[in-house]
This record gives sequence, C-alpha cells and structure tokens, in this order.
Amino acid sequence: MASFTELPVREEALEILRRNGITEPTPVQQAAIPVARAGRDAVVQAPTGTGKTLAFLLPLMERMKPGVDVVQGLVVTPTRELAQQIARVAKELAPAFDLTVLAIYGGDDIERQKEKLGRHPQLIVGTPGRLLDHMRHHTLRLETASRIVLDEADEMLKLGFLEDVTAILEALAKDRQILLFSATIPDRIRALARRFMTRPEEIRIESGQAALAVIRQTVINTTEETKLDQLCELINTRQPYLMMVFAATRQRVRALTLALAKRGYLVDELSGDLTQAQRALVLRRFRQAELQILVTTDIAARGLDIEGVTQVVNYDLPRTTEDYVHRVGRTGRAGHDGEAITFVTARQYDQLRRIEAGIQRRIEKQQSPRRPRKEKAREVALAKARREHRTEAKKTTRPLSKYANRKGAGHKGRNPRSRRNPAGKK
Repeated sequence: MASFTELPVREEALEILRRNGITEPTPVQQAAIPVARAGRDAVVQAPTGTGKTLAFLLPLMERMKPGVDVVQGLVVTPTRELAQQIARVAKELAPAFDLTVLAIYGGDDIERQKEKLGRHPQLIVGTPGRLLDHMRHHTLRLETASRIVLDEADEMLKLGFLEDVTAILEALAKDRQILLFSATIPDRIRALARRFMTRPEEIRIESGQAALAVIRQTVINTTEETKLDQLCELINTRQPYLMMVFAATRQRVRALTLALAKRGYLVDELSGDLTQAQRALVLRRFRQAELQILVTTDIAARGLDIEGVTQVVNYDLPRTTEDYVHRVGRTGRAGHDGEAITFVTARQYDQLRRIEAGIQRRIEKQQSPRRPRKEKAREVALAKARREHRTEAKKTTRPLSKYANRKGAGHKGRNPRSRRNPAGKK
C-alpha cells in the first residue's frame, strides 16, 4: 500500500492528517490523487465512506496558487450538509496550502455570502442553485476558476441539477480540469463527461458490497402497525450510542420523531422542512451525542461523515440499491463495525430482492423479538373468541322438538307420524 508521502502530499498537510488520525491513504485516494495532481480530467466511481473528500481536496489545493486572490477552484455538491462537511475539511487543510475557503449554499444569508465573496476566496464549495444565484448577481465570476470537482454527480442529476451544472461548467476557464466523483455512472453522466472533459481517465473502486463488508446487515419482518413497537424494542435491546433512522418522507420523519419523543427517547429530526440554521443545530447536537437518535430522510444519506453511528435503521425500505448503500454507509465508517437493520413488510419483498441483487448478497433475516409474543397472544385471543362464540351459539339456538337432537335427523323437529303435526302441514 502506498503512503501519503509516496503520492506525494506535502508535510504540512500530512501533519494535519496525522492530528486527525489519518495515516494511510484509502484505495480511492491512492488511485485518484496522482491523476488529479497531474492535472488530468478524471471520472471516479467509488462508494460512500471510502475517503473521496481527501481524494480530490489534496490534489486540488496542491495545484492552486496561494498568492493569487481570485477564485481558482470549485467543489459542487448536491446538498447543503455535504457542502458544509467538505468546506469544514478544506478549511482545516487550508493553512497547509495558505489558501482561503468559502462555503456557499441555499438557506444561508445571501448578503453575508456576498460580503465574504468580496474578500476573494480561492476555493469555493457550494450547491448548484446558490452558485447560480451569485453568478446572476455578478457577485461570483468563474472565468478564473480552472479546477472543478463535481461530487456525488449522480445525485445532482437525480435532483434535477443538470442544467445548473451545465451552466456552471460553461462559465469556467477554457483550460479547466474537471474531476467527477460519483457512486454510479449513468448515461447522463457519461454524456456530460464527453461534452466537457478531455480524455478523462476512468477510476473505479470496488462497488458498495465491499464497503458494506464490515457492517452486519439484517432484515426484520414487520407490519405498519407494529413498526414503532419493534423500533423501540431495538433501541432498548441494542442500546445504541448513536442511531440513524431513515423514513421515506418528511411527514413520516415528523410523525416518527414525535412518537419516539413521547416515549422518552433523545431524538430529533433532519429533513428539508427545517431551515439551514435548524439543520446545522440538529447535526451539531447529534455529532456531540446530545441526541441518541436522528430520524431523517435520504437528505442525510449522501456524504455525511458522523463518527460513532453504531446502528442504521431503514424504517422505510429504500427505493433503490444506491439509496440502500448510502444509508447503510452512515455506520461502519473508517473500518469500524456497524449494524444496519431494515424493516420489510410482506408486500416489499420484491423490492428487497432487487436490493440484494444490487449488492450481490443475501441479507440475513431476523425474527423480531416482539413477534413471537404477539403471535402467541393473537392465537390465545382467537381461541378465546371461538369458545365464546360457541357458548353464545348454544344459548341462542333451541331445537324445535326432542327429535331435532337425534344424530343425523333431517326433519328439523317435524314428525311425519304425529297426528297433531303431520308432515306437510304448518
């Protein structure tokens, strides 16, 4: 395995990495840093949690000029949280390269961002929409930017940012270097690469199943009615340090958060309904373990690196394999053990099979600890109801005569030999 000194990375940056406990490069860093440092375009396909941030920040910042106070580099991400996270890493590395870094994203005060842009940062990390806002207001000019990174490119296109990304690429310097990082490479990304990149080198790191190898994955059979009780049972038995619970919609996130809070758990929500300040506060409290449980939509599944997440729960089954890999990748970070638990209802097993085919492994099935007790209680209740029904039927059903009690009697109490009630008379 190559070391950071062999890649090479300057000593000042290495010292910062060592202080953060990073001593050996990951496979994606070994493959991407030399290519990016040489100034070549690259399309890098790598799963979540493999160290992509350093794979593009180190060579990007290495090639920038500290004494030139114009925008030289740009990192574009699909979400505010990912932009904040990358900017935080970049600002920590910035002193080693004598550079200034600015994060630009929606939900933050645009006037304050304009003021900071006036101080001429050299590296900008931002989301497509807010970057375009500043370009339209002429507070951001990108013709001096010759290096750009598109991080989580597949997610950006999925969220409808293709036109925005295209406009940003067209505004860059003509001799630009483009680094494209993505978990998957769909046709639209290949078309984007053909249009804007010059003979890009393709780098592919092993797909998601390798990154999930250290994560214990299980499936629990459930119903919508019992999900909440089963989740609480998991929390009580597992005693997680930090747990992330993924739900399908903002409404589901809100309802589940309130339900868990009523039961006394330290829980909060993260969704697109919150303001940027609220989202930042929730993430900070979760990172500092002031919260035990974070209920969220897929907004937190991409790129967020939170240490100490011991369990991930798919309260609602993800729609695609990529979403499953990104959710599960929030635990088991940096080689630590993790656990991912997925609730599946009877109607969702076809969807689960598609996910298993995508990650090329069968997920262990686990019987919920509550399910046997509930089934036994249900059987007891049904047996009791049947006994009560039989008892009630005996009370209300009375034979017409003593003949009706004879085994096999088909005359329903009518005696054809009776003078008083011969057959056929009423």
